[in-house]
Amino acid sequence: MAELASNAVRHGRVPGRDFELRVTELEHVLRVEVSDARKEPQPVVRPVPDGEGGGYGMRLVEALASAWGVADRVIGKTVWADVAKHKP
Repeated sequence: MAELASNAVRHGRVPGRDFELRVTELEHVLRVEVSDARKEPQPVVRPVPDGEGGGYGMRLVEALASAWGVADRVIGKTVWADVAKHKP
């Protein structure tokens, strides 16, 4: 879920503020949460025109995660994604 961190750096950056990454092990999934200091822009899955070199980040998150969403914070937002754990 490096895409979430990449998006926080690219779209959520506020000078003088960092982003926060948390990974929590739940019963059947790993929850990846990335918080940044900007409420906007909210991430959305967008169609990408042919020939574009980028813009696939949230499409990858949607394809790999069993669920994802956005939670507002007092300062900024948290984007989270649940990823299925692999059984050994």
